[in-house]
Amino acid sequence: MGKFFNDILDQHKAFIEKQKMFFVASAPLSADGHINLSPKGMDCFRVLSANQVAYMDIIGSGNETSAHIIENGRITFMFCAYEGPPLILRLYGKGYPVIPGDEEWEGLAQNFNLVMSTRQIIVADIDMVQTSCGYVVPYYNYEGERDTMPKWVANKGLEGLETYKAEKNMVSIDGLPTGLVKG
Repeated sequence: MGKFFNDILDQHKAFIEKQKMFFVASAPLSADGHINLSPKGMDCFRVLSANQVAYMDIIGSGNETSAHIIENGRITFMFCAYEGPPLILRLYGKGYPVIPGDEEWEGLAQNFNLVMSTRQIIVADIDMVQTSCGYVVPYYNYEGERDTMPKWVANKGLEGLETYKAEKNMVSIDGLPTGLVKG
């Protein structure tokens, strides 16, 4: 039932743009390393071209994706239909992080409504797109965004966010560097 494509087609882009949540997966090269799978929300994902995507990455309790893609580039995105016809769409590619101050930052940042907790932008060059049935994915109703993150960010403030990143986001749980620099 799965179909494979070399490019993100218009119908894929339209489907992606309707989703309120997606998942990103990455893994280190080490067989003992931990695979990472993270849900993402907000209006943070952009299809930049038929073979390139990016998402605005928010400060979190870890920074596994960045560490993994610096080490080996591998990244997978998954979108699921929670309403309407069933569908799962995966994007496979090679990614890299772009942090404030990098040459690409200003151009990429224009694609997003940056928030105070924006940590980096993850860019991925997509070499394969897969669709599959999604017949067992249940229906869910979107009720809105949580207010937990904005409240946490407001409580921390800019200085507190920098301290948090320095404590929690500089290396992966496996000890790999994430590419962030202390602010």
